[in-house]
Amino acid sequence: MSGGYGCRLFCWNGVYDALAPESEPYSLPAPLPQWPKGKGFATGIISLGEIEVVKINDFESVWSCRLLSKKAKGAAFYKPVRIPDGFFCLGHYGQTNHQPLHGFVLAARELRAQKAKGDNSSSTKSQSSALAEPVDYTLVWCTDEWGGERHHGCGYFWLPIPPEGYRAVGYIVSEKPDKPSLKEVRCVRADLTETCEKHGTILDLESRSVESPFQVSKMRPCDRGMLGKGVSVGTFFCTSYLNSTKEVDIACLKNLDSTLHAMPTLEQGMPIDSEGSVLPGGGSNDGEYWINLPSDDSRDTVICGNLESAELYVHVKPALGGTFTDIVMWVFCPFNGPATIKLGMVNISLNRIGQHVGDWEHFTLRVSNFTGELWSIYFSQHSGGEWVDVNDLEFIEGNKAVVYSSKSGHASFPHPGCYLQGMLGIGVRNDAARSKFFVDSSVNYKIIAAEYLADENFTEPPWLQFMREWGPTIKYDSRSEIEKIVSHLPFFIRFSVETIFEKLPNELYGEEGPTGPKEKNNWIGDERS
Repeated sequence: MSGGYGCRLFCWNGVYDALAPESEPYSLPAPLPQWPKGKGFATGIISLGEIEVVKINDFESVWSCRLLSKKAKGAAFYKPVRIPDGFFCLGHYGQTNHQPLHGFVLAARELRAQKAKGDNSSSTKSQSSALAEPVDYTLVWCTDEWGGERHHGCGYFWLPIPPEGYRAVGYIVSEKPDKPSLKEVRCVRADLTETCEKHGTILDLESRSVESPFQVSKMRPCDRGMLGKGVSVGTFFCTSYLNSTKEVDIACLKNLDSTLHAMPTLEQGMPIDSEGSVLPGGGSNDGEYWINLPSDDSRDTVICGNLESAELYVHVKPALGGTFTDIVMWVFCPFNGPATIKLGMVNISLNRIGQHVGDWEHFTLRVSNFTGELWSIYFSQHSGGEWVDVNDLEFIEGNKAVVYSSKSGHASFPHPGCYLQGMLGIGVRNDAARSKFFVDSSVNYKIIAAEYLADENFTEPPWLQFMREWGPTIKYDSRSEIEKIVSHLPFFIRFSVETIFEKLPNELYGEEGPTGPKEKNNWIGDERS
């Protein structure tokens, strides 16, 4: 993992445009490294049990549009091409066209010669083929229903109708009204699939703009996280109904190969030394123990920390059914500084509010197990966060992405700027900018956990088993301090204390000491987004 990635962490009104431009394919700033030989990581093909899948990111444009409204985004839809012999298309790809072309769809082939290793399900004994042609297609929507508008080419969106006992896992887009060939796509046996859900909009044609409304969404497995078996196919969901609760009629894939052979091996990572042996391990956060700052002369030194010796702690885990690797980079900050409140155009630095001992933050690199390519980064931001595609990241020194850590609060962001935690111009500032203070996480890191490597005698450090709080509980007299601040403001910009309190985050009223990485929901589950 040290070979290529890491981050530098800094402290239509309805009108259709006939000339929708083609998005240029995206590539990382530098070539991928030559990964050390392992089992199945970065080999291009992943076994899911009875089928093998390959990632296809070579596309041929089928149909695209651009919406002239400043707030609306157009979309482009593509057919996968250069599919390897023996593999079959599972569906087409779509994305917004205001960004570089960056996506994939999976193609699949059936494993007939051998049964899947580690698959104890009865499905391997079934005589039914894992893949099957659809029996027909249903037309979901077409540009003929885009009445009164100018058209540059035609688009027809088809849902494959699977045979009994099978599920469609993607849609087909064509330029002609004739139904696509049944050989165009394959459906997957139902026991080899998982349920999926909509996640983010690709295209939204409202009813006031077209004779028939049309919505297209990205898809992700419902079953995610470290133990999840759901595998994203990379296809989209589309509907001509505006009801957002409409049942999703396609599925994603399921990884039934429990060996997770496509995950990186220890030879592709790095062992670490043990630390924290004096901390009580195991159990739960029972309030019996917590960590505090020292009471002697070393207190100020601990509060400031030491960037020269700082390391990030790495949790490596499978994602999306073992087709991706999540490299979770944990950062421990010994002290959280005071907050700065923004009241409209006025910024006020607080004295103590927001301060607390200990602060565990993280960001997550999601790497494709097909190619070893960085795909996206999750930026943790207080009680939430966001996934950012690789094409919207900043890079330095080849493929090292930049992660900005906000002043005092340590939330992470993909770009510099002021991010307001609040609403309507009132809240806590999160300021992020480049500076001389940084940590190169591609070098300064330690792998602390990789549960899928249990058979390789990987040992977690003792401090990771400390399930109590890494700091004492803090309560702030926020109302008193804010009342004093408001009383000194000019009358014409004065806000009521109640108005301010309604818009500030809960952390400013008091905060319990933070718990360690293993107590966080994303240790096993997926990131919050």
